Amino acid sequence: MANVKLKYVLFFLILALFIQQPSSVASLPEINPRLLKQFWDAVWISYPGGNRKAYGVYHFRKTFRLDEKPSGFVIHVSADNRYKLYVNGHEVADGPARGDLEHWRFETVDIAPYLNRGNNIIASVVWNYGEYVPWAQMTYETAFVVQGNSDIEAVVNTDRTWKVLENESYAPIPQLHPDWPVGAGWKQYSNEWIELSGFVVTGPGDRIDGKLYPWGWERVEYDDRNWKTPVHVARAAVRGIRKGESHWRLVPRMIPPLEKKLQRMVAIRRILGAEVDEKFLSGKKTLLIPARSKVSLLLDQTYLTTAYPEIILSGGKGSRIRLTYAESLFRGPGDKGHRDQIEGKYLLGQTDEFLADGGDNRFFTTLWFRTFRFIELEVETAGQPLIINSFQSRFGAYPYREEAVFESDDPSLKKIWDTAWRTVRLCSGETFFDCPYYEQLQYAEDSRVQALITLYVSGDDRLMRKAIKQFDDSRIPEGLVSSRYPSHVPLMIPTASLFWVAMLHDYWMHRGDEQFVRSFLPGVRSVIGWYERHLTDRGLLGNMPWWNFVDWVEEYDYGVPPGAEEGETAVITLEFLYALRYAEQLARVLGKPGDAQEYRRLIDRVSNAVKTHCWSDSRHMFAETPEKKIFSQHSNIMAILTDLIPAEEQPELFDKIVSVPDLLQCTYYYRFYLTRALKKSGNGERFLEMLEPWYDMLEQGLTTFAETPVSPRSDCHAWSASPIYDLLATVCGVEPIEPGFRRVRIEPHLGRLQWIKASMPHPAGKIHCHLKRLGEVGIIGEIELPAAITGVFIWEGQEVELHAGKQKIEFK
Repeated sequence: MANVKLKYVLFFLILALFIQQPSSVASLPEINPRLLKQFWDAVWISYPGGNRKAYGVYHFRKTFRLDEKPSGFVIHVSADNRYKLYVNGHEVADGPARGDLEHWRFETVDIAPYLNRGNNIIASVVWNYGEYVPWAQMTYETAFVVQGNSDIEAVVNTDRTWKVLENESYAPIPQLHPDWPVGAGWKQYSNEWIELSGFVVTGPGDRIDGKLYPWGWERVEYDDRNWKTPVHVARAAVRGIRKGESHWRLVPRMIPPLEKKLQRMVAIRRILGAEVDEKFLSGKKTLLIPARSKVSLLLDQTYLTTAYPEIILSGGKGSRIRLTYAESLFRGPGDKGHRDQIEGKYLLGQTDEFLADGGDNRFFTTLWFRTFRFIELEVETAGQPLIINSFQSRFGAYPYREEAVFESDDPSLKKIWDTAWRTVRLCSGETFFDCPYYEQLQYAEDSRVQALITLYVSGDDRLMRKAIKQFDDSRIPEGLVSSRYPSHVPLMIPTASLFWVAMLHDYWMHRGDEQFVRSFLPGVRSVIGWYERHLTDRGLLGNMPWWNFVDWVEEYDYGVPPGAEEGETAVITLEFLYALRYAEQLARVLGKPGDAQEYRRLIDRVSNAVKTHCWSDSRHMFAETPEKKIFSQHSNIMAILTDLIPAEEQPELFDKIVSVPDLLQCTYYYRFYLTRALKKSGNGERFLEMLEPWYDMLEQGLTTFAETPVSPRSDCHAWSASPIYDLLATVCGVEPIEPGFRRVRIEPHLGRLQWIKASMPHPAGKIHCHLKRLGEVGIIGEIELPAAITGVFIWEGQEVELHAGKQKIEFK
């Protein structure tokens, strides 16, 4: 046993030498250890008077003097709800990265590059969305804190030497929300009131009145003599230090700053009331709008994006500029048609409004990013002409680097790859998002798929680690994790806890880090315990509380399969079995033999129950319930993934899954698990045939992949991006054999392809794969593994060992 442990220690020591950390990790300043052990000298400050829980936008400023320009000046900053931080007029940080009150993030920033000898200004805009707060935003009350990393930087600590102003130019524009009045999210078109499909819970739009705005508030020369002195609201300290004196338990940010980069609208698709030079979009021409005019421009980015709109205005006192953002246009309620087409369509979406004060070069932007392909720019001028000097946007998303490459003799797969990757990028911010337009909430079902994609394409596991931790933080007393988190509106989908267990196992297989994974084993045990308590006497699940969502199957009751709430359900029982198998493996290897033994007992009990009560001898398939009247792809997919039938019988069952016409069909989400069953049953060569639904979306002009096949609410949904993962994991066939990706399995399934060339990140470097068919059944090519990594190559049932470095592959 000692030799085995020594072997693993040596392996990880060698692996550490070759691990490629993202550059942003190395650039993050170190936190003074003292600040992680005691109360900070800085205090939380806020605006004096008023309701600190209500909607409001506030500016904080602190002027300080330096005898010389410093080489380093590290500070820590946070706020509730959110902030943007400026140093001498330069935006240097924003946040905090979303969490909950028990895990409230702070950002660590070195502001030295922006400081000067002499007078300096550090300033922040802090806002509280109040009753309009996004569902993903946890909050207590308006507050702001800055702490210097050492005694030198302590000059900027928040206290009563700061100044604060309430910015009365801001007002919220409510979006469609189930609790808000009718009228939000609606628009009159062709004498009808049209409603935006679904609900929008991402926060309000911004209405900014330029004549009330404190222009230049973030600059040194601004006169703040009339600003107020802030009030102290709480002491500041990290989580774990004498609770009870602060509502925010501070923890360091786990992820890098988000990427922000300039982008411009590509095309003007419709113009009403003016003549516009196309060079206006490129920034080479201004747009002059005469006094007492109404102008409307339909602008097309040509692809979906997440960005902060930026508009610079001159003159036009009293003008109203309205921006409306949409993923697509509509030709009727819920009917989007081809996304490129605009004829006979209307635009409906989230809005912002800017009211010009007549000054020169007034810069307007939004507090939070917007999601759009189309923007309708509407301008109504008063007694003065308005000049729009510039209109652009600043893309914002998690800073993934696209490290993986996939090429083949089928160029259409490149479009699948690019569209899936854009989907993942737009669904990744400070957390994973299910969708960027409507919710921006981190759901476990989406997150598992997103996490695997990001591991394979970028190699960056930080958002995955944060998601695993946040779901564990969300645990309720009954033992389950919340289905989405952070969220101030709770939602319990019990099955989400099962896929959280699967995501933890994914992390273990791809990254190892036993200490991190082991810390969640008590949470795994509580999930298993909840489901065990809901087993019927026959060993099946049924009569369960909350929303037992499985998939958006039309025949299901709002995604809930028959038997889940009244009776007994095979598919959720099998999802429980799926998680049990992962839990048993984690417990057995990571030092919990008692738990492993208990999970093994449950595996046997549940397996026997499903085989006994849900197997149909007449159809040779598993039914949805013991009554055996309804059959789905889902139950039989899970039956394969849990080895409920012998391996030699799985290919036949898979054939039925994809060929029997009366089975309830998977939507995009569950087709991820359909592909897992396809591979496990030995049908990997058929994967490319399964991409027809994604090609259909491309044919409809989508530039990201949608939520559902029929009348999709969201045009960009994380769980639908799974093909990009399978181009690497199934077509190239790259998967871990052992925890931590210590050994690699490469079992390609080329299908109709004649050749593939791919590379993907690995914790120890990169895996390269260049293969082409040789005759009817042969293959030839080259594989390269990172240093210290070995594996196996499998083709047509034959295996060869792989060593570190380059090696030739040839099977004739």
